[in-house]
Amino acid sequence: MIFISELAYSFHLGSDKNRKNSVRSSAKNNVSGTTSMTNNGIQNAKTLSKCDKHNYRKYDDNQEQIVIIKGTSSLYKDVQYFYKTEFEEARLEYNSRQTRDDRKINDYFKKVSDNSKSDLACEIIIELGDKKFWDTKDSKYKQKMTNVYSKQVDDLELLMPNFKVCSAIIHYDETSPHMHIVGVPIKNNCKTGMTTQVGKTDVFTRNSLKELQDKMRTLCIEEYNREYNLEATLKQKLKGRNKDINVSDMSNYQETKDLIEKHQKEIDSISNNSLELKSNSNIIKKEITNLKKVPLKDNLFIISKEQKDKLEDYIDKVDKTTDDYREVKELSANLNIITKQAKQDSKRIKNLKENNDALQLRVDSLSEKIETQEKQIDEYRKDNFNLKYQLQQLDQLFKRLINFLKRMINRKDKEDVYAEVVDDMYNNQIISEKTFDNILSYGNHDIKRDDYEL
Repeated sequence: MIFISELAYSFHLGSDKNRKNSVRSSAKNNVSGTTSMTNNGIQNAKTLSKCDKHNYRKYDDNQEQIVIIKGTSSLYKDVQYFYKTEFEEARLEYNSRQTRDDRKINDYFKKVSDNSKSDLACEIIIELGDKKFWDTKDSKYKQKMTNVYSKQVDDLELLMPNFKVCSAIIHYDETSPHMHIVGVPIKNNCKTGMTTQVGKTDVFTRNSLKELQDKMRTLCIEEYNREYNLEATLKQKLKGRNKDINVSDMSNYQETKDLIEKHQKEIDSISNNSLELKSNSNIIKKEITNLKKVPLKDNLFIISKEQKDKLEDYIDKVDKTTDDYREVKELSANLNIITKQAKQDSKRIKNLKENNDALQLRVDSLSEKIETQEKQIDEYRKDNFNLKYQLQQLDQLFKRLINFLKRMINRKDKEDVYAEVVDDMYNNQIISEKTFDNILSYGNHDIKRDDYEL
């Protein structure tokens, strides 16, 4: 694997709180180089239409550099269709409980769109890597992000089952490849109004959004490394928690610590020797100045044994300090290598931890999904058992009804009256033609007693 530097990750949920022109301007000039108005939520049909035109590049008919991961070529119709299917049962059930027509809901899509307190849909923008990173990458390299972002959609649906994704599209026509996801957050079992409703504030709370962002960024870098065969790590978030690998977790931590301590001792020793040499050098200089010349010899001096010993001692200290310096220099070189390796090990540990966290997230999410499905299966089994029991009861009741009609028609004093009843039941599709013939022919004794059906 090839190692590269850390990558930035952005997971942004659109909001209605920032609609000022200054915010829009800053959004168009953000660090990623995108022109998306990331601060705006999708509050109504009008903003949904604008989002449709922007995301699908319909304003300039430029769709060559976009990739649709989920949805059709019309975001507006996708969201509208979702409303007509997802909320239809709840809408009809709600209307059946209303005694006044003016309280009934004819179009839930329009009702939410007209309500200024609710968002019609939510947009999430995901981006891995900043403008500086992508500036050096060619189109082929960028296009591989399709698989990475596609996996992000799968992970989002797995982690947030109450956020229904209607559209997911990647933009490659700007500096940084990024993805727009538009969906509808729903809440179930509502006590007032429709039992199923749009619920942005219920699905995306401050805590749930932070937790989702942390999980999505971990899953994204893991998928990126798998797709590109790299060992990239994530940059620390500017806000929120992001625990780094502790230095004591590095594989050569103790070795590095021992070398640093030894290195410091050597430096302290050389420093002390240097101070001593500096002090002795003044003494040596003075001794040399006071040396007596040999008579009649200008270039020869007389040196006493005491002076000779001082010079030899000084030379020995110089030699020792020089040797110590060489050792420290070599130790520093080794320490630099180990320090560099320690940084690499730290990043690799961080990368492995992120990959492990990503795998654990998927396992946990799938386990929760399986547990939910098993509960649903148990409910379906109970419902199936109850339905079977009710069907058996109905079957017994129907048998008794048919036998009763047969007996009544077989009586001369009741034949015409009950024959008319049987005829009405057939005309109103309560009984089949086969059962109709069965009952009327019973008096002729040419049919079997149990030969009937609903």
